[in-house]
Amino acid sequence: MPFLGEVVVSPIPPEGKRWKLVQPLEYQGRHDLFTVPAGFETDFASVPRLVVWLLPRYGRWTPAAILHDYLWHLARSRQLPKVDADAIFNRALRELKVPFLRRWLMWTAVRWAAGPSSWLDGGIVSFAKMVVIAIPALALVAIPAFFVLVAIIIGGLAELIAYLPLRVFHRTERKEVNAPEVHEVMRA
Repeated sequence: MPFLGEVVVSPIPPEGKRWKLVQPLEYQGRHDLFTVPAGFETDFASVPRLVVWLLPRYGRWTPAAILHDYLWHLARSRQLPKVDADAIFNRALRELKVPFLRRWLMWTAVRWAAGPSSWLDGGIVSFAKMVVIAIPALALVAIPAFFVLVAIIIGGLAELIAYLPLRVFHRTERKEVNAPEVHEVMRA
């Protein structure tokens, strides 16, 4: 297995959307050993809320997602091109036996996220792969994502409708409870 050791993380308060590595995570690439240091912060797979039904934030691919976060951290400091970080991510997903379709969807997503300035860094073939995968993926993801978006909006409105009366009720209740008692002091 190219990942040495296991993923050990702890949540970062308050919401637990970000995690911190408790111990280093090592990945043996084709030529290089990458060590994600203890204390490194990650959100696992950076998946938009609309598509977590298809690609949850964590799963079999969690070590690769943490590695990719770290490699993009290196890319931002110009120590590694994003196209290489994405290629290593794809290779790590394959080595973790992530199913073909999911792996290529994840790779395409990170390539699109890299931005136009790096789309051609891997050459025209890499760009063509990204486009060829993205078009059917969009069809696969867009329709269910639309319905998920509608459900999120309806759920948010329902929460708001339930929340407002409770907020008003608690506000008036707090005023009554916290109102200071006023006593007249009689002076002689």
